[in-house]
Formats: sequence, structure tokens, C-alpha cells
Amino acid sequence: MVAARGLTKRFGDFVAVDGIDFEVAPGESFGLLGPNGAGKSTTMRMVGAVSARSGGDLTVLGLDPDDHGPRIRAQLGVVPQEDNLDGELTARGNLVTYGRYFGIPRSVCAQRATELLDFAQLSERADAKVDELSGGMKRRLTIARALVNEPRLLMLDEPTTGLDPQARHILWDRLFRLKEQGTTLVVTTHFMDEAEQLCERLVVVDHGQIMAEGSPAELIRRYSSREVAELRFGTDRNEEAARVLAEVGDRLEILPDRVLVYASDGEAILEQVAARGLRPTTSLVRRSSLEDVFLRLTGRSLIE
Repeated sequence: MVAARGLTKRFGDFVAVDGIDFEVAPGESFGLLGPNGAGKSTTMRMVGAVSARSGGDLTVLGLDPDDHGPRIRAQLGVVPQEDNLDGELTARGNLVTYGRYFGIPRSVCAQRATELLDFAQLSERADAKVDELSGGMKRRLTIARALVNEPRLLMLDEPTTGLDPQARHILWDRLFRLKEQGTTLVVTTHFMDEAEQLCERLVVVDHGQIMAEGSPAELIRRYSSREVAELRFGTDRNEEAARVLAEVGDRLEILPDRVLVYASDGEAILEQVAARGLRPTTSLVRRSSLEDVFLRLTGRSLIE
């Protein structure tokens, strides 16, 4: 569905996407995971045939976006970061009007609108104006709108940013159903739980480059451990405790508020901590997550 080789995008002297390679297979749910400013949205715009690449090779649906932009866009569904629905139209009106832009007959648009409103759990708000909908409803309507033209490839840029937990889980359920139906998804996100929920395979992007690629489970096995012990000794004691624990576990990380010990058996780590005479104020053992991988690969410093 998508094949990129040495894909590059420059804005003057700034390199936003720096020679990346990736492929998206039919029916796959593929993720671009990275911090803000990593180059995810820029990559999506090139794949979506709305931004010309500066270098490298790119095919989308077997076509070159530079030469066949309209043909590609006609077969894409796009969910942008910000909802750009028409606030003066109803939920149904947004779907029908958008479908007409693709040259779809009005009667077909009306039928698809009814089906998509049901899919997005918005049937009861079909005749409500967009401005009357909640943030979660608007997001579901934006996804429904992206499906009006029955796209071969659905692209979602930060699909759940700004939503509360309930709205996010409803949205994940809708996207999971699309995946089960064979729709190819390309998702950008900086939410680790979202990437684990939605993506069969993903790439971690930072500073315009791919840092790692694989399924969430593969990345955790490769770059982290099975479990993590989180130990709090107090801000002034963490450094000292870390020195005592230097040989414990697979890897140790010192944060301002706690010490993280990565190991295959977190409970065994707690026993070793106690055997060394250390008494953390709080301790917990948790499963290693994609967030641990993400922070190891991209760092913990804030990117503006």
C-alpha cells in the first residue's frame, strides 16, 4: 500500500524527514510513533499526496504521489489532527456533502451516511449541528467522514488527542472494527497505549529518523525487559541507592523522583534491594511497556 525508500523532506536548511525507509502491507495497521516534532505529520502529508518530497522514492497504492496526486487522494481516507468539520451543517450533512466532493451520487451518499452514522454511534445525533456535538462525537464523525469514499487506505494523524479516556476507548473500538474488516490503517500517535492497542507494527521516529521498527511486543523484548521495579528512596537518596544497586537487574535508570530497575523478575529485584539493606519509601513491580522503549530510544527531555 505504501513503500518509502530514503524518503526526505526539507524546509530550507531544516531536515524534517531524514531518509527513512518503511512499507505498509494491505490490511495492516501501521503506526508512526514519536514525540512532537519528530516528523510524523510531515511524513503523513507526503504519503497523502499533499506535500511533495524533497528526495527519495515513494509509492502510495502503487503510484507516485508527485505524478498521480488526485488519483491517490481519491482512494484515501484522511483524519487530520484537528477536526475540520463544517460547524453549520448537521452530522449527516457533513457526510453527504463530503461524499459529493468525490463525485458520489447523492442517493449513495445518503445511504452511506446512514451506515456510517450507525458505525460511529451517532445515529441519534444525525440531525444535530456539529457545533452541538462533544469532542468525542466530533472525532468519531471525522473518522466516519473519512470513510465516505470507501478508501483503500485510512490515515489517522493523532486520532485521540484531547479526548477523555471514555471517548478514546470508544474510538479505539471503532478503529479496531475497521481493522477486522481489512481496512489498511496508518496511524501517527505519541500515546504509547494507543500504539499498543491499534498497531500490529510500528516505527519509532525521532528527529526525522527511524530509531526502531517492529511489533509492540518485539520492541519491548528488544529494547526493554519483561518487568520494571520502580523504587523511591527520596530525591536526596536516589543517587546513593543507585550506586548500591549498580549490579542488580539488566539495566538501571535514575530519575529525579525514583530509580528504575529493568529485569526479567521484578519481585526478585525487590528481594535483592532488601538484602542490601535498602528501604525504599515506595516500590512497585510492573510489566515493561512500549513507553519504556519510547523513552529509551527518544530520551526523556522535553521537545518544544
